[in-house]
Amino acid sequence: MFSTGLVSVALFFLSATGVRSFSVTTTNNNVRVKENEGTDLTCSYSADFGSSARLEWKFKDIKGSQTYVVFDGKPTQPYAGRVTMYGNNLRINKVTRKDNGVYDCEVSAGEGQFGEVRVQLTVMVPPSPPMCRIPSSVTTGKVAMLTCHDGDGSPPPTYKWYKDKILMPADPSKIAGFRNATYKLSAVSGNLEYPAVTKMDSGQYYCEAVNDAGPPQRCKGLHMEVRDVNTGGIVAGVIVALLLLLLLGLGIWYAHKKGYFPKKAESKPKTSVVYQPTSLHSGDGGGGDDEDGEFKQKSSFVV
Repeated sequence: MFSTGLVSVALFFLSATGVRSFSVTTTNNNVRVKENEGTDLTCSYSADFGSSARLEWKFKDIKGSQTYVVFDGKPTQPYAGRVTMYGNNLRINKVTRKDNGVYDCEVSAGEGQFGEVRVQLTVMVPPSPPMCRIPSSVTTGKVAMLTCHDGDGSPPPTYKWYKDKILMPADPSKIAGFRNATYKLSAVSGNLEYPAVTKMDSGQYYCEAVNDAGPPQRCKGLHMEVRDVNTGGIVAGVIVALLLLLLLGLGIWYAHKKGYFPKKAESKPKTSVVYQPTSLHSGDGGGGDDEDGEFKQKSSFVV
């Protein structure tokens, strides 16, 4: 229940005597404090919890990780020396950006008797000059992505883009000067995307990070130029490649003509030996080698 700035969470408990209300409250559930300053998180509970009520403080950071700040009436080790308890309230002596998150004050007093209240703590940190990525040259019809981010600002900053020193609207159709432009701009992520750039998208761009902790900060402006496809350059590149191939072919031909390449080994004809049989003679008393009736080699010649 909310009343005059008092935030409460109530739990109803049925006992033998009827319905009882166990409520836990805070005077401020949205605390904002500058970095390096101190702050108080308040918590109180109804008398229904009795004199032996147990109170604990828990912290959940922006990433969802949860830990105890106060357990069993004492600060836990990570917070020892940084926080103090006075009554049921929690004082953080010197906040840092790591203290951004939610703090739960939980009260219990026996079986079924439980209540809690949540306090949002925002540590105020001015933005730093954001980091911008802006392409210097993009071909017509291609996608162009411009990014902007600052990791220091708290609460997380939102982002604005400027082209030629003119604020770019989130919806280009609403401003005459950007009516013909086609882009997507996210103030949360800081991205500026052109799905298909045209020549009219050329210009000087810069981004600005903004939150309520300090003055806006901007990155250095950079010029993005949108160029048509370089047809002449492509044709010239093809011609150069063909000329190089032609020169390579002529070089190989000339080297071969001058005998710089080894010649193929010439095959020599194989030598064939032909045996010529001797003539048969019938003699009467020759008695020579021819009379034995056998053929004998007389001569040979090479073919």
